Amino acid sequence: MSATPGLTKDAGWELGVRRTVPVPLDAVWDYLLGDGLALWLGAAELGTRKGDAYVTGQGVRGELRSRTERVRVRLTWRPPDSTHDSTLQITVSPAATGTTIGIHQERLASAFERELMLAHWREVAERIAVALSPG
Repeated sequence: MSATPGLTKDAGWELGVRRTVPVPLDAVWDYLLGDGLALWLGAAELGTRKGDAYVTGQGVRGELRSRTERVRVRLTWRPPDSTHDSTLQITVSPAATGTTIGIHQERLASAFERELMLAHWREVAERIAVALSPG
């Protein structure tokens, strides 16, 4: 295990953000891959088959690596100003008080990129939680 937070031996720099919302798992999954897709991916269509490509309105591009219904979606992520792909995974899991949403990104190029993306995903998780809040 690395003594440097976020630096791994095999996946380079990585990050993780979790947020539990008081909403049933099925509703969270449907939201994240339906009306809420733009909150975390951007304005885009995300296919359902491995290898399906996407491009967002902001120029982020990548392809779907895997999709396990009501569990996880894993894809590559390359912003328009980047020279490399990272891997992004969104997960949902049951929690005592609803559903935990996990956001994990790996293969980031540097500690600086990790800090930028960590701030981004924390903000995204907060926006998702607000959008899913009852009332």
